[in-house]
Amino acid sequence: MMETVMSIIVGLFFAIGTYLMLSKNLLRIIFGSAIISHGINLLIMTMGGLKTGAPPLLSEKVHIFTDAIPQALILTAIVINFAVTAFLLVLSYKVYKVYGTDDLELLRGNEDE
Repeated sequence: MMETVMSIIVGLFFAIGTYLMLSKNLLRIIFGSAIISHGINLLIMTMGGLKTGAPPLLSEKVHIFTDAIPQALILTAIVINFAVTAFLLVLSYKVYKVYGTDDLELLRGNEDE
């Protein structure tokens, strides 16, 4: 049941992110890519299984462990997503300061090029 709910939420994140990335506003494209990244993180967590168990420590005498690989992948993806989003936001701020707009149609350049 919980995997079904998580799959629906992942689908909504992908739909919202795709909608934002199809706009002509630079900030919406950046936020759309961030939302798709969060959807991917939820997808990895759902595919890893929402299981309960003991932490994967060798000193304990437990036979059922949770898988730590999806958690490590998600943590790495969150850090990379934060860095890329921060870089893109600073880059879009610089573009806005130089050109005075964040509309991609106006940033295309001259029509004779």
